[in-house]
Amino acid sequence: MTHVDFVLWHERMGYTYDTGAAALGVNRSTYANLLAGQRRDSGTPVVYDRRTALACAALEAGLRPLGGT
Repeated sequence: MTHVDFVLWHERMGYTYDTGAAALGVNRSTYANLLAGQRRDSGTPVVYDRRTALACAALEAGLRPLGGT
């Protein structure tokens, strides 16, 4: 997943910072870094790992968390 992929996913899902962060189970600051493509504290590029890419794909496909919650 690239930065552009993440931004397009965010837009397709219609998320705000708060709803996107909640959907991925991260805090708002982390989500803001993902949307910016870089860490706000250091300016280093964000790495979109496989777990993030899979979580985005699962959410877009409408999959629910294991256990049904």
